[in-house]
Amino acid sequence: AFYFRSTFTSITIPNSVTEIAEEAFQGCSNLTSVYIPDSVTTIGKNVFAGCNSLISITIPDGITEIRTWAFRECNSLTSVTIPNNVISIGESAFSKCSSLKTAIIGNGVTEIGREAFYECSSLTSVTIPDRVTTIGPFAFHECSGLASVYCKATTPPSLDRRVFQYFDYDVNDYCNLNCRIYVPSTSVNAYKNTSGWS
Repeated sequence: AFYFRSTFTSITIPNSVTEIAEEAFQGCSNLTSVYIPDSVTTIGKNVFAGCNSLISITIPDGITEIRTWAFRECNSLTSVTIPNNVISIGESAFSKCSSLKTAIIGNGVTEIGREAFYECSSLTSVTIPDRVTTIGPFAFHECSGLASVYCKATTPPSLDRRVFQYFDYDVNDYCNLNCRIYVPSTSVNAYKNTSGWS
């Protein structure tokens, strides 16, 4: 609908809209803010991908899934709040959002997809809700600023070993990010004995 349009800076979507189809605003390089009403229940793939000037976004409570590449390369986005009704964060949903400092993941999320926050180099802290059972490969890969990970799940979510790693070209191999992982005290041993977390 507005694919690669650079003529507007903000948009308000009316309450009559229930779906924003894929690529609707992809590449709108001057778009800084978007208001999405609670009537919207579906945001398609690549909807805001490459919106380099997008500073803020409010994801409505009616959304249950953030789909593939939805906010990829939104380089000016500094924070995002994912509501509790969202169950799944899709592949590369927020990858390469280099200015993203804060990501609040709602308690309803059960799956964080492959490369969901890949190369979010400004991200310093993330809290993973207790309902998450799966964290996809490279989900937080190359998040060089990540200092603290709070995982609330008592049962360690399954994850690829490279979720909290980066590629070190000096040694030509993958290395762990320099971050501290906090888990429930009753589950410390379980995490230590689980592949990936150990």
